[in-house]
Amino acid sequence: MRLLTLTIATLALMAPIATASAAPPVRAGILQCQGGQNVGFVVGSVTSLECVFRSEGRRPEPYIAKVQRIGLDLGVTEQTQLSWAVSAPNSRLGRGELAGSYGGVGANASIGIGGGGNFLVGGPANAYALQPISLQGQTGLNVTAGIAGLELQPFYSNGPRRHTHRRHRHRG
Repeated sequence: MRLLTLTIATLALMAPIATASAAPPVRAGILQCQGGQNVGFVVGSVTSLECVFRSEGRRPEPYIAKVQRIGLDLGVTEQTQLSWAVSAPNSRLGRGELAGSYGGVGANASIGIGGGGNFLVGGPANAYALQPISLQGQTGLNVTAGIAGLELQPFYSNGPRRHTHRRHRHRG
């Protein structure tokens, strides 16, 4: 699994070089993610996050993310919040279009309160870039540096459907 993540991250980092002659990407919106506790395992970690993609003129779109890190990763964080500017081939993305695998580099540290950043490239045809627009915010005690991988999937609520029943009263 870690070898797969490393391979994806390496290919994602090389993709912008291969597509340098393509049209320049435009800012399509903001992806904001937050998550709970994460425990580092010296050479890597896995974290689940809840995310929302926000773009002008459309409803917020929920995603679920799994972040995998390979490299130095020591410590425990309680809460994590990340924000990325999403660069895409055009500013009009379809629902669920950000879904896919991303790879890149990242680093962060915290003693109580801390921060960091992750630059990721990927998605369909490696056409999307997630650029940190603010430092990652987190609480805990940790230090990480290395290659980061992100699996982003749309979140579709499968909650119970509401049925409305109309009662007709017969007067007699």
